[in-house]
Amino acid sequence: MFETIGLFQTAGAMARHAAARQAVTTRNIANADTPGFRAQTLASFADTFHAADIGAMRATRPGHMQPAAMSTAARPGFSDAEPSPNGNSVSLELEMVAAVENQREHDRALAIYKHGLTVLRTALGR
Repeated sequence: MFETIGLFQTAGAMARHAAARQAVTTRNIANADTPGFRAQTLASFADTFHAADIGAMRATRPGHMQPAAMSTAARPGFSDAEPSPNGNSVSLELEMVAAVENQREHDRALAIYKHGLTVLRTALGR
């Protein structure tokens, strides 16, 4: 039931995106000592969401075309960080900051989902 409500779709997509960003950050940290490894980044959820143009078309009647499923899958790109002499461009300080930002984005998505459920429960009188 909740899968069709746009708020919950967006909150779920935001949580999945935060998890994907955390995976990229984790991969960067794991390869911090690998010679020649180039750090990767993933665009923010807002940038990915706007680039996907989600919500531009809405079906208001059963005969209308359905909008595409919400997909905010973005591909990691390479960081612009300056590589060290061994060719590795991972900065542990930047990755630690990115990990905190990813955690905050995930917590924000869960808070949005939780408050959406609260509003639904209130509307139902529970």
